[in-house]
Amino acid sequence: MSDRNRIVVTGLGVVCSIALDAADFATALRAGHCGARPVTLFDTSGFAYATAYEVPPFDAAARLHRIAPETVGRAARFAAVAARMAVEDAGLTDRELNQRRGLVAIGTTDGGSHELDLLVAEEIVGGPDGVDPGLVARVPASALSVAVCRELGLTRAEATTFGTACAAGNYAIGAGFDALCRGEADFALCGGADALCRRNFTGFYRLGLLDPEVCRPFDADRLGLVTGEGAGVLVLESEAAAQARGARVYGEVLGYGLSCDAYHQLTPQQSGIVRCMRQALDDAGCKTGDVDLVCAHATGTRTNDSVESSALNEVYGGAPPPAVGIKSMIGHTMGAASALGAIASLLAITHGFVPPTVNHVHTDPDCAVDCVPNTAVEADLRIVQNNGFAFGGNNAVVVLGRYPS
Repeated sequence: MSDRNRIVVTGLGVVCSIALDAADFATALRAGHCGARPVTLFDTSGFAYATAYEVPPFDAAARLHRIAPETVGRAARFAAVAARMAVEDAGLTDRELNQRRGLVAIGTTDGGSHELDLLVAEEIVGGPDGVDPGLVARVPASALSVAVCRELGLTRAEATTFGTACAAGNYAIGAGFDALCRGEADFALCGGADALCRRNFTGFYRLGLLDPEVCRPFDADRLGLVTGEGAGVLVLESEAAAQARGARVYGEVLGYGLSCDAYHQLTPQQSGIVRCMRQALDDAGCKTGDVDLVCAHATGTRTNDSVESSALNEVYGGAPPPAVGIKSMIGHTMGAASALGAIASLLAITHGFVPPTVNHVHTDPDCAVDCVPNTAVEADLRIVQNNGFAFGGNNAVVVLGRYPS
């Protein structure tokens, strides 16, 4: 840690079911707002229940400067809006960015699958004109990072999309961190984005992994996850670059860890999660006693919550710090999940509070963690561990720290 550049976060952009910018996100997290509502984005006929954490309608055109919202897919639109917010929040202009080498790294689970839903819908497929080619162009996952570059007019940035599902946002942050530490980029726009789609919802529904009402991590009566959507984008810079322009700093990226278990497509492996957490703490130069809070992956499924809780107790010697599940408020936003978790962690550090795990009644005895149920608490936070775990054993943990004023 001491031999490499310090990497700081100077801008945050948020699109989710409870907020459309970082300031509102901090307010909603502190208040414990829950964004669950009936699905409206696709036909839910035939489903016994259809609840999700949808992003409410908003004027994307008013927030975008270069691209028309209708020319990109829903997830790409979220990514571009969040990136524009993050850059403005960082006090950077498009011209300043184009004078520097950049990396745009966006993680996702479904890419443009929302548009794929439209392609297979009866009113799109068939007929004399066939398939809408413009819609086809919005399906590839690579369109997410490309949309960010188009919106910001970036000509000196590498655009990459991570497809490591629910851990992809942390993978993207790790990629930006490495690029800046090695001097391969002067700034990085890192995060994740996903949009609700019928294909994803149906898959979880058929697996029996969806809660009919709300997400309730660590609760004894939890029934599963609830799908969500949105985007989170962070601006990463070296400490020297941020200081040179007098930037406001939310915190710093201290380090991260990755592991890929290849154990089971759906079931997490505790040993792989433990290894990932320890790698992250080691990379950050932290001891377990240094960590004040864990922003847990906490999907609300029976297996994932219990395995994550057991892994935390193994790493922290039976006394882990509070571990909160913000998916109770924003749902499982898939590729955006750990990016929004990182932003929540930085806002908690900045504003001095621990977000609650809402919808909580009774803690499952198999989940031996303090999930800070239902009500936020004031706290002096120095270091927060942000967990991201995905199907296929793709694990990514990022450690974030308070930056000295």
